Amino acid sequence: MTEPTTWQACDPDFESRVRAAFAAQPLMEFIGAALTGVAPGVCTIALPFRPELVQQNGFFHGGIVGTLADNAGGFASYTLMPADAGVLTVEYKLNLMAPAQGDMLVAEGQVVRAGRNLVVSRADVFVRGEKGRIHCATMQQTLMTMHGKGVA
Repeated sequence: MTEPTTWQACDPDFESRVRAAFAAQPLMEFIGAALTGVAPGVCTIALPFRPELVQQNGFFHGGIVGTLADNAGGFASYTLMPADAGVLTVEYKLNLMAPAQGDMLVAEGQVVRAGRNLVVSRADVFVRGEKGRIHCATMQQTLMTMHGKGVA
C-alpha cells in the first residue's frame, strides 16, 4: 500500500465546519457515535457497543458498520472542500471481513484523491474487544462536492 497523502485544507476553519456538520446529523447522535479525530483528508469516528446496534448473533450490524464507514470517509472528504460546499455520497463498496464483535467500533476515513467535483476516499473499520483490535471492514467511496450547498 502507498503512503497516505498529506492534504492541505482550502478552508482554514475546516475542523469547526466538519464538527458542526457532524453534530447536525441526527443519526450519529441517535446511534451514539462520536467524532474523535479530524485533520485535512482524515476523519475518525468511534461508536461504543449498545445492544440496539447488533444483529441476531450479537455482532454490530453490517448497516451500522457501513454507516460509520460512510461517515468517516465522507467527513474526511469534507475537510478538503470549500467553506460554502456540502458533501454527498455518490456510491460506496463495503467489504465486511470479520464479525464486528466487541465493545467499540472505530472507522478511520482518509481521502485517496480529491478533485474539484468528485472525491474518492476509503475507510477502514476496526472493532475492539477481547481479541484486541480487529480489522472488520473496508470501504471505498466516491463523493460529490455540492458547491454552494453547505450545511445551513
